[in-house]
Parts: sequence; structure tokens; C-alpha cells
Amino acid sequence: MFDYSLAHWIAFLTAATLLNLSPGPDIAFILGHTIRSGMRSGFAALFGIWSGACLHVLMAAAGLSAILAASALAFSTVKWIGAAYLIWLGIQALRSKGEAAWIKEAGKALSFGRIYRQGILVSLLNPKVAIFFLAFLPQFVVEGAGPVWAQLLLHGSLIIVVAAFIEPPLILLGGRLSEALRRNRSLGLWLDRGLGTLFVALGVRLAISAR
Repeated sequence: MFDYSLAHWIAFLTAATLLNLSPGPDIAFILGHTIRSGMRSGFAALFGIWSGACLHVLMAAAGLSAILAASALAFSTVKWIGAAYLIWLGIQALRSKGEAAWIKEAGKALSFGRIYRQGILVSLLNPKVAIFFLAFLPQFVVEGAGPVWAQLLLHGSLIIVVAAFIEPPLILLGGRLSEALRRNRSLGLWLDRGLGTLFVALGVRLAISAR
């Protein structure tokens, strides 16, 4: 079981690395919280994104993601919810006055639990991620190497393992930047504007995307 060639692993790990290096809502969300509130918030966002990815892998392995691929209504519903959520996060950043207002509520920083839950939603509410897993993972299913669902689960989990080697260093770098931002309100203001614009742009791109 799980008997793969060296060429198989090289192809898969190369694709998984490029996937995790490509910018998107997940990286923007993680770095946004890291730079504005420090490494602990960044890791809370990271674990939330990873948890959402795990759910996508489980759904792909169970065949549930096929519903999104086959149903225009299901895809559109999730797409619009996800786009609205990203745009809402962006608006919160754009309304900030350089004091991390977009990750504060009633004058208090968001709890790590709430950031974690937000991360799950950012991942889950992007239907293109579900469809990507459904289209990407089957390409590495090898006949006779084991049950299809087990192979999908293995490769999907390994994508998250690869992310564990790529994304934490970004948080460590962002943590250093956060110290400078706390001492410079003007810099924080412009960062909020940039992050807000990025989130809104990502939400709009998701809204106009096709399956």
C-alpha cells in the first residue's frame, strides 16, 4: 500500500511546494494578523487556515467536493459568501486609523480563538480551494497503490505538511515587522490601507471567478 516511485514523489512535492508559495487569501490573512498583532496572532491564523484545509482534504477524500464541481448553485452560493467575507475583512482594515482597528473589537484585540475561527472560514469559504483539491489530488492516485480515498487523504495531508515548512518562517519574519509597526502609527495606517485593499481585491476576484 502507498507504493510510489521516486518520480511520483518529486512531481508531487514540487507541485505542493509551488502551491504553498503562491499568494492568496490564506497567506494574506496570516501575514496580516502577524504584522499587525504579532507572531501569536499569526500562528492562530495559520492554524485556522490549516484546519480549513484539512476539512477540504476530508471533503475531497469523501467525494463531497464533487458537489461544488457539479452544482452551479452550490458553487455560486459558497463563492458569494466567501467573497463577501473577504471584502468585509478588507473594509475593516480600510476603516482603521493605524491602530489595528480591523482586528480589534470594543477596544480589545481579538482572541486567538476568534482569529483561529476566522482562518477556518477564510479557507472554507473559497470554493476554488475545494475544487482545486478535487482536481489536483486525483492526478496523484496510482492504481494498485491503495484505496482511492486513502491516497487522496495521504496526498492532501502532505500538502499541509509542506505548508508547515513554508509558512511559519513567514510568520517569524512578520513578527519582527510588527514591532516596528507598533512604534510607527503612520506606517501601520498605510499597512492597513494596503491590507484592506488586498482583501477587497481578493474578494472581488473570487466573486467574478468562474468554476
